[in-house]
Amino acid sequence: MTEITEYPDRDIMMQRLAGLLAGELAQALAGGGRASLAVPGGTTPGPVFDALSAADLDWSRVNVMLTDERWVPESSERSNTRLLRRRLLTGRAAAARLVPLHVDAPTPEDALEALSRGVRDALPLSVCLLGMGADMHTASLFPGADRLTEALAADAPVLMAMRAPGAPEPRVTLTAPVLAGAVSLHLLIAGADKRAALDRALSPGPVEAAPVRAILSAAHVHYAE
Repeated sequence: MTEITEYPDRDIMMQRLAGLLAGELAQALAGGGRASLAVPGGTTPGPVFDALSAADLDWSRVNVMLTDERWVPESSERSNTRLLRRRLLTGRAAAARLVPLHVDAPTPEDALEALSRGVRDALPLSVCLLGMGADMHTASLFPGADRLTEALAADAPVLMAMRAPGAPEPRVTLTAPVLAGAVSLHLLIAGADKRAALDRALSPGPVEAAPVRAILSAAHVHYAE
């Protein structure tokens, strides 16, 4: 059964979630090797990144990657990598190793194999934080996306290019088995519309209609109005 924690407000949620992620990364690092952290783009997790970047960890042993990226240059305001550098890979966390999901190439397919090698080298994910849209997508696993069925399959490659109705540019995304295989998996949602979407996703139905269903059984959901 999916674990859901509700918080009295968003500020408290962001601070507590950052502390939880930091603790899980510390536990992963305690074994002496490296840890891998995957995080979403978008504006919602920004306060989590701000708090997490100050955590007293050996960030030099942490791989950080996005769960998905728009195929735009880092100079674009729509670049999740740009957000990551500004909000997470700063302060103490500046010592972390970024696993890129974008390079300067015309299409994702032109760089997918090289990017996939970097992702594979950083797996399994120690800690993964995801968001969810009101359409019940997570990462770039969108309802109606061109290769959604392949990305949901148990034998999916670690990284796939994805194009979806309403998405103005191509994406690259970690696939469902990579996300669901994280040692610790968290889903961050805020607002009544997202809670209503979560309730729909928790009801029976095809995964293709609500791709977040692919990870819900493994996820700890964090919610604030």
